[in-house]
Amino acid sequence: MNIGIPKEIKAQENRVSMIPSSAGELVKRGHRVFVQTGAGNGSAYTDEQFRAAGAEILPDAGAVFAAADMIVKVKEPQPEEVARLEPRHILFTYLHLAAEKHLTESLMASGCTALAYETLEVNKRLPLLEPMSEIAGRMSSIVGSYHLAKHNGGRGTLLGGVPGVAPGRVVVIGGGTAGVNAARVATGIGADVTILEVDFERMRFLDITMTGTHTVFSSEANLAELLPRVDLVIGAVLVPGAKAPKLITREMLRLMQPGSVFVDIAVDQGGCAETTRPTTHHAPTYVEEDVIHYCVANMPGAYSRTASQALNNTTQRWITLLADNGVAGAARVRKELLGAVNTTGGQLTCAPVGDAHGIAVASAAELLGV
Repeated sequence: MNIGIPKEIKAQENRVSMIPSSAGELVKRGHRVFVQTGAGNGSAYTDEQFRAAGAEILPDAGAVFAAADMIVKVKEPQPEEVARLEPRHILFTYLHLAAEKHLTESLMASGCTALAYETLEVNKRLPLLEPMSEIAGRMSSIVGSYHLAKHNGGRGTLLGGVPGVAPGRVVVIGGGTAGVNAARVATGIGADVTILEVDFERMRFLDITMTGTHTVFSSEANLAELLPRVDLVIGAVLVPGAKAPKLITREMLRLMQPGSVFVDIAVDQGGCAETTRPTTHHAPTYVEEDVIHYCVANMPGAYSRTASQALNNTTQRWITLLADNGVAGAARVRKELLGAVNTTGGQLTCAPVGDAHGIAVASAAELLGV
């Protein structure tokens, strides 16, 4: 199969969807890998490294899309990329379609088969989302702590405190991969950390394994009780493939102290607060109700080399499976791949996205003949 790696063009997105060693493994299996010149620069991978691995360097995205049967990306395709997609194309990337109706309709119109990293579920886990959730979770406590500094508009609270001064308080909404990593870093800093979660078995696990943190059942009443005393709130909720629930209303936000910080990791899925709107690494924050909001939609892009390596560790086996067998053949080998298919043959195949946008959903298995 011909596999294309275009340069990411979303604002401040420096990750690359395939590193040279992964490209080399595909070439060894008889596939051709086409890389847009400069695609790896943001992650400190050069064209020469890709060439040495056996990949072919092409001058622009148009040439990559024209040469490739499968396009492997990091972020959702931008309008000019969608315009290059054809029914023959397989697209494998993060899509987050529940937050983007226009993109959903555009992908359907292209006729391509679009598979989303974030909806591939294996044994109740999301293996292609987890590494980025780990990075975003760890980042959230770091950037939250940074923006609490007075010169950044924050309250002037040091999360770790000092002898004689109580530490800052952190509330993490959601005890999944992102939430656990956020809590781990915040606890390491020395903050007083509370995790809100709805799954009792998960809470028991967190209570045993997360020394120094508290667990509280996630309800509107419990969150409202915590907000007046918190310095940093981290939204780490996830409903696979669906829009994030709006757990923090504007009225609830007014309960927080002026200069406190809210980091919304769920912004890719629409965000978990009524006041959430996407920001970029160049302009990461804004203020609503005297609360600093950090809502960068591609947080792991800040640490692009680490993120690219971590992503490749999990995507490589699935890319290889698709390249060796095509979508239908790969889905016969691993049925889980059907859950990753969001659009094919001009139809939507992901139920949570259909629910979010009121679009009829077809069966991926039937459309692909699996």
